[in-house]
Amino acid sequence: MTNFREIKPTEISDNFIRSIGQEWMLITAGDRQRSNAMTASWGMVGQMWGKPAALVVVRPQRYTRELVETHDMLSLAFFDAAYRSALEYCGSRSGRDEDKVHNAGLTVDYTEAGTPMIREARLVLECRKLYRDDLRGEAFLDSGLAGKWYPEKDFHRMYMLEIVRVYVKK
Repeated sequence: MTNFREIKPTEISDNFIRSIGQEWMLITAGDRQRSNAMTASWGMVGQMWGKPAALVVVRPQRYTRELVETHDMLSLAFFDAAYRSALEYCGSRSGRDEDKVHNAGLTVDYTEAGTPMIREARLVLECRKLYRDDLRGEAFLDSGLAGKWYPEKDFHRMYMLEIVRVYVKK
């Protein structure tokens, strides 16, 4: 982590609607023995319960979900445009079948707390899980959304995260 410096969450200047929805992010979870990263284009960053917070969603079939479930900490990584193909690669492969982070040309590193993160990122949010719940079809007020995004009924699990540390590239 020598090429990063820590900043306060209030010092982040990113537009997260663009960063998450258009540039994407990697959700990385696990430990030094086993970790994985998945590409995500849905999520939020803001304030919740008096804490800087992020919300991410993970489908049940994703390998990363197993790691998110078994660890309290995870990281969200944001990248420059030069890494778009690496994010596409991580979004189209499973970490069950290969070391997709390595094969995408990326490197898993670890924060001082031992949270896996991606060294090539320009911005990393180190997060602690606060809350989780599964999305449910009957809870959608706009029923067309459930039909459009979940034809297989594989509803995401939502995680509310506290942003405990923020790292930016030096």
